[in-house]
Amino acid sequence: MKKILNILFIALIALSLFSCEKFLDLKPVSDGIAVENLSSDSVLYKSASEAEAALAGVYGDFRNEYFELDYFVNGDAQSDDAYAGADNPANFQIDDYNIDATNLNVTRDWAYLYSTIGKANLVIDNVDAVTDTLLTSERKKGIKAEASFIRAFMYFQLVQLWGDVPLVLNSVRTFNLQILPLLFPPRTPVDSVYAQIIKDLETALPDVPVTAVNKNYVTKGAVNAVLAKVYATIEPHDWNKVSQYCDALIINPNYSLLPEYDQLWDNAHENSVESIFEINYEGTSSSGNWGVSMFIGMDWKKFDIPSNDLVKAFDDEQDNIRKASSIVFMDVTGKWSDSKWPQTNYPFINKYRIPDSPSPNNYIFIRLADILLLKAEALNELGDVSGAALFVNQIRTRVSLPNTTANTQDAMRLAIEKERRLELAFEGIRWYDLKRTGRAIEVINNAKGPDGVTPLGYNLTPNRLVWPIPQAEMDKNSKLVQNIGY
Repeated sequence: MKKILNILFIALIALSLFSCEKFLDLKPVSDGIAVENLSSDSVLYKSASEAEAALAGVYGDFRNEYFELDYFVNGDAQSDDAYAGADNPANFQIDDYNIDATNLNVTRDWAYLYSTIGKANLVIDNVDAVTDTLLTSERKKGIKAEASFIRAFMYFQLVQLWGDVPLVLNSVRTFNLQILPLLFPPRTPVDSVYAQIIKDLETALPDVPVTAVNKNYVTKGAVNAVLAKVYATIEPHDWNKVSQYCDALIINPNYSLLPEYDQLWDNAHENSVESIFEINYEGTSSSGNWGVSMFIGMDWKKFDIPSNDLVKAFDDEQDNIRKASSIVFMDVTGKWSDSKWPQTNYPFINKYRIPDSPSPNNYIFIRLADILLLKAEALNELGDVSGAALFVNQIRTRVSLPNTTANTQDAMRLAIEKERRLELAFEGIRWYDLKRTGRAIEVINNAKGPDGVTPLGYNLTPNRLVWPIPQAEMDKNSKLVQNIGY
């Protein structure tokens, strides 16, 4: 408490020194509250261009370290699809389900996500006050809708990683003692966080465009896709809603599967008809994807090394097309050693192939194949096994695999799980799929090692399905309660 009071005292003095100045120095604190150095009667955005620039700043966070690297570590290395790789102790903890509250990735990911939420809150709270006639009422609605989607997207990341998290929905115009409850909020129950995510997405849906040439921007397709994912994740799952929002994409003529799986990754079909939400990079110093160099290359040992268990899954299915698009083997003799792979046949992720610095390689975060398989899952859970098979077979046909033989609900569940694993490998999805289906502990603890028979020895327990609240946040905010087991 003494530390908190000292911080607040210093902050109040600092703000009083600058009280006569009005400038756009936006400083989001860790829980998403953006404290503006502005008097309460000031207009934050004075022109249409300033409002658009603020929204661009929110979008820009999709190019930060969380989305260029950690998003894939969290979704893939934390699953049975990849090993941590490289030499980062924080990633080893994530891979081994041995995280502690001082883990640097845990600390920075919390900060990244809440920083973006803070920026989105500023836009949502202040865009209506812009008096510039160049910013029409319709465009104001659009800006708020896009910012609302991004806020929901960030909270979806947070709630899946941590469970209960502080729900911060407003920016603060002035700093005084009355705003302390906003600056140091308690954790909000998961159900309420999901309710807000859904509210934000439903708010966004009417006011975003149907589609866009550049899939970097929020569209109705992206909103419907995330709503489908959210309803497949909340407890209890709402499969009717999942089916409804999947249908909105399936019947949309703007989306279809690419004819060849590898076209998704050959960098000649960016922003394709299969892509729903895709982060675009130009390969410049201001818009270059340095994350690709974290996954492939011979200069140093990389992150997210494909697992023996995943390679075996591809081989058992004789899924040669998706395996070749997803994994490339190289000879790294003399470069580094690895207990799980021989130097002469060492795997790298092959979906991100241009490790230039900076790289123009885009990242696809949501695509139609994911939604088709979610539709299959919804139909199966609603009792339509044969209907589910049609969508599974559509995905398998593209990669020259025979139709699924699953003909019962239980068998179809496993068939869909396998299909999602092979189709969506290294797209940051596998860990969350295993969690939401309740299969994480069984699958992870039975993941096989290099010999294809002996389990790797993971010991995933219920307490480790969520991350610890960062210790730095616990130290600053006495209202935060740590997750059980940390």
